[in-house]
Amino acid sequence: MSALPANIVPFGGFHRVALPVDAERLDAKGVLSLALDVIGPERLALSTALGPEGIVILDLLLELIPNPRVFTLDTGRLPEETHALIDRVREHFGISVEVIFPDAVQVERMTRDRGVNLFYRSVDDRRQCCEVRKVLPLRRALRGLDGWITGVRRDQIGSRAATPKIGIDLEHGMIWKVAPLADWTEDEVWARIRQRGLPYNALHDQGYPSVGCAPCSRAVEPGSDARSGRWWWEEPDARECGIHLPTELTAAVVQAGAA
Repeated sequence: MSALPANIVPFGGFHRVALPVDAERLDAKGVLSLALDVIGPERLALSTALGPEGIVILDLLLELIPNPRVFTLDTGRLPEETHALIDRVREHFGISVEVIFPDAVQVERMTRDRGVNLFYRSVDDRRQCCEVRKVLPLRRALRGLDGWITGVRRDQIGSRAATPKIGIDLEHGMIWKVAPLADWTEDEVWARIRQRGLPYNALHDQGYPSVGCAPCSRAVEPGSDARSGRWWWEEPDARECGIHLPTELTAAVVQAGAA
């Protein structure tokens, strides 16, 4: 990691998790540039399900460095349109995309004990499925990194409203969690997609505002909430897979940065 710029202050006594005091004032490209300068491209990765936000972030990253590290989680239940997009992204941007899979033994044990479509039965079962197929593989992918980049936006769901542009990830070893599009709107994301002719998931043209696993994603009426097509049988503010957990710390960072 390079020396800390003047606008970086230590957090909790750990040099590697020092926080930028003014990240909230930076635009998306500035946030990415700061993260790259402090952490370095070898220790920072973009984690994306290849939603529109992830595609936009990748496009911005490639304006800063030639070969960003990018990975996506293949849960084993993805729609074919998402698999097709992985190859289109590789071809369009000329980069490698790491595909991270869940542990086969854990998947076999879970489906044997709870069923193949356990997620429809209860919130606890659905969260267990997400744990095995998404949360644990992400944890494995983040080992050895000092930060990761995500496409989370504050207006996607209530539980993300306090997302900082740069925060501390308490779940993954106190590394940086970078959300350069935190203050973007959905319209701004799609404007960049269209302006730049960027690839995106074909399911978005079929009414899917958000695409995850095939059994847990569906098309919705135009104008519906962006998360309404995910886990639609659950309460709206509970529709998280467990990867993005709100914390008091992240809320405090947003409030401090906006002051």
